[in-house]
Amino acid sequence: MGIQERKERERERRRQDIMVAARRVFSARGYEKATMEDIAREVELSPGTLYLYFKNKDDLYASLNLRVLQFLNVKFDHALAEGDMDFDTKLDRLMDALLEVYAYDPLILNNVFHLQSSETLKSVSDELLVEINILSRRALRTLAGMFAEEIEKGSIVAHNPTALADMLWGLFSGTVLWEETKRMINAERYQLKDSIRIGFDLLRRGLKVQQDLN
Repeated sequence: MGIQERKERERERRRQDIMVAARRVFSARGYEKATMEDIAREVELSPGTLYLYFKNKDDLYASLNLRVLQFLNVKFDHALAEGDMDFDTKLDRLMDALLEVYAYDPLILNNVFHLQSSETLKSVSDELLVEINILSRRALRTLAGMFAEEIEKGSIVAHNPTALADMLWGLFSGTVLWEETKRMINAERYQLKDSIRIGFDLLRRGLKVQQDLN
């Protein structure tokens, strides 16, 4: 192994250590209260060293989302890998994939949803923003492709496939955010899986009923 390669590996290892520490700090203190100094203490580095790897706290926070976006795309690809499936099966497999991604890391997935409705993305590095956009667009293209295929087959009503993909993603992300809010107020009212299943069932029925009525 050459000197340059060894340096690159060491740099990536330290970057990952910082991200692991950041996740612990954000989980314990919340995004607003957490500081780069808190993260530096957690990873046992100087605050100045953190800025060699991340532009600012927003940049570090956003970096945590890459892993879950990569996992999301893998699960979507796997869910739709079998060619001979009807619309009901595809929708069920996508729902299971989304719930599995949420179970994989609820904190990080909530970060993804938070980024969608915050000013944080305006503060991250251009390089990171490009990576997030690529992964997000890929996931939505997969969903839109599934809807386009079903529209072509005549199994669901013809609507803009991209709009349907956005609607499905909004259904899931909005339900997760609302259920997480409920859990903070009253854990007994938390019913994420039931709410997601009802939402997907309404989507399924709505598309099919409209088709039958035409």
